[in-house]
Formats: sequence, C-alpha cells, structure tokens
Amino acid sequence: MSVERTLVLLKPDAVARGLVGRILQRFEDAGLKIVGFKMKQMDADFTRKHYFDLEERFGKDVYDATADFMQRGPVLAFVLEGVEAVPNVRRIVGTTFPNAAPVGTIRGDFAHTSKAYSESQGKVVANLVHASGNSDEAKYEVDLWFSADEIFSYETVAERFTF
Repeated sequence: MSVERTLVLLKPDAVARGLVGRILQRFEDAGLKIVGFKMKQMDADFTRKHYFDLEERFGKDVYDATADFMQRGPVLAFVLEGVEAVPNVRRIVGTTFPNAAPVGTIRGDFAHTSKAYSESQGKVVANLVHASGNSDEAKYEVDLWFSADEIFSYETVAERFTF
C-alpha cells in the first residue's frame, strides 16, 4: 500500500448546483486528505493542456463539447493524498456515465443523466467530477494544476492513530 496524490476537479455543473461541500465530504470521510485546493476558470489553452489526448482518443466532437462544457464556469481543483488515492478516488466518484454509476458513488447519487455523453450524439458528460485515471495521469495533472508551493503537508488526527 502506497500513499499517493491525485487530482480531482469539480466541474462547472457541481459548482453551479452547490454540491461542493457534499462532494468534498465524501473524500474526507474516506480518509483522503486535501493537500491543495483552488478555483479556476479554464481557458482554451489550459483546457487543451489538461485534455491533451482527449481528441485523439475520442474525436474532435467529444473534445470540443468537453472543452466548451469545462469553460462554462469555474471549476474547483484539489489534490487528494492517501493510501492508494487514485483507485480509491475513482471508486468514490463512480463510472464515467452517470446512468451506470452505482448508488453510493458521487456520480450515481448526484449526476444528471439528461446531458450524459452519447457516442451517437457526441455530447459531453455532465458528470460533476474529473478524477485522474491512473498514477501517471495523476502526476501530470497535479503538476499542471499546482506548483510545489501550493501543495501542503500535514498530519491528520486519523493518520496519527492509523499509521
């Protein structure tokens, strides 16, 4: 078991719907520690850096819809730290498509399916949260969003008693 860091974005739909506190609590309740936090309005250049491979993987229509969606309003970016943080965050978030996300996950409990991506329609996934997909992606994304002086180290009460 290794302690690692991962990036989570609360997308414009999560911010606009006032779900920030409820979503953050899910991660803290799971023993993950917030070590970096900021609000940002993504512009076209930054969106391209964050989603650099999306167009290649899923096509121009998906990239364009995602970029437009992510630039509609501010996002909250935060770095979570914990044991096996990447897979644990992915489990808490739930599957990409809200209608397939299990009850008890963030997407399963809060995401609306009316704007969910459809391959035939080329729409964006309005699924509240972005979470790094693997450890390499997490490192890239954390470094993109946060400088070293924006990441903090501290011991939580839980860590003191667990480790």
